[in-house]
Amino acid sequence: MLKYLNLIYIPMRKLILPLIILIITACNVSAQKLKDVVYLKNGSIIYGTLMEISDNQYKIRTSDGSLFIYNESEVEKYIKETPHFDGRLENGFGFNLEAGFMIGSQSSQYVLPFSFNFEGRYTFQTLNSVGIGSGVEFIGQTYTPLYVEYKHLLSNKKSTPFFFMRGGRLFFLGDDESIDNYYYNYNYSRTYKGGASMTAGTGISWCKEDSETYLSFAYRYAHTSYEETNYNGFKTTYKTSLNRLEIKFGFLF
Repeated sequence: MLKYLNLIYIPMRKLILPLIILIITACNVSAQKLKDVVYLKNGSIIYGTLMEISDNQYKIRTSDGSLFIYNESEVEKYIKETPHFDGRLENGFGFNLEAGFMIGSQSSQYVLPFSFNFEGRYTFQTLNSVGIGSGVEFIGQTYTPLYVEYKHLLSNKKSTPFFFMRGGRLFFLGDDESIDNYYYNYNYSRTYKGGASMTAGTGISWCKEDSETYLSFAYRYAHTSYEETNYNGFKTTYKTSLNRLEIKFGFLF
């Protein structure tokens, strides 16, 4: 029993630092930054970056790159404040990047698989989105996933929980592997193949003025296999099923 606990405890200590880094990064990135705000006497409010105040003029650049110049006589006041939140995107296209790792049984040969994904998505009715994604995953060997996703936010607030589901396949990236067997003095080869991939989980999303960050926790299943051919041409297929907790941090633009 003690031996089993030690096998779990030692690898888990190695996961503490990556987990802390992910959580701290999520908190820092999601924090709202103060913006320059120019209040005009006609009632308009301009958010952006104040470039300069000179010759009795205020020059402010907005998030879309536009530069506005106002005479001092037009300006009521200038301050720094958190931008007003007008709500999340109701309908439209977006793009997101995410990265993370998969935690599972330490008896597995894959101690801490890493995953990086990019995804195009379409948001509808504010709380729902569908997407198509791919990327690179290191699960012993290198694979590329191809999947579809459905995601549902639980509210339209700046910070909100969500749940999501993904389904697709993994495709092996690389060539057949030739392995030397020094004991019997012959070579044998391995041909790797991907397989089904499924993810279901939850997380929390932080929305800013023009972007979104999120941290997700999910159950991940992935199926891979390889075919091994020995020196006399005899082939044997070995199958692997990956069942893991997947932790990811992502950005949505």
